[in-house]
Amino acid sequence: MKLHYSKTDSYTKKAKQEKYPARSVYKLEEIDKKYRLIKKSDKVLDLGCAPGSWLIYIAKKAEKVVGVDVLEMKIKIPQNAIFLKKDIMNFDVWGNYDVVVSDLAPSTSGIEFVDEERSLEYCERALQIAQRALNRGGNFVCKIFEGEGTEEFFKKVKDNFEFAKRFKPKASRKQSREIYIVGKGFRG
Repeated sequence: MKLHYSKTDSYTKKAKQEKYPARSVYKLEEIDKKYRLIKKSDKVLDLGCAPGSWLIYIAKKAEKVVGVDVLEMKIKIPQNAIFLKKDIMNFDVWGNYDVVVSDLAPSTSGIEFVDEERSLEYCERALQIAQRALNRGGNFVCKIFEGEGTEEFFKKVKDNFEFAKRFKPKASRKQSREIYIVGKGFRG
């Protein structure tokens, strides 16, 4: 069953007014405020950064952000940001980061278990990248469609971080199966 969303919900309107390309920025903003993930001195890796709302938000808060996506960016890239047009499944990470965020989502098929599996694959890859890229004590956020593999993935995050939590931001639609897994204090 395909969900149809209103293009005029309050978060969409707010994003348009504040010149963000997507409403997803308010999900990251809420997560960041609640868990204090991003600091001014941080270097952040943004996986699945298109259309660019998270990249813009992070660039306002952090020292540097590197965004990676297979899709083109249609925004003006902030001065303290770099965009790499790459598929994260084949992405060789370079550099050391304080935070890794992933808002990756598969193109949905409408078949729940297929979409959940694809989402889980992206999350597993994001965690692999975080394990190689994060500085000790670093933070991680990853969107996942809740399903059969969610609990196992959450356990992996708990094993790698001092603190781990599942979180559904207010800006997530109630009928959506998406949640965010937050990890703080990478054990390295």
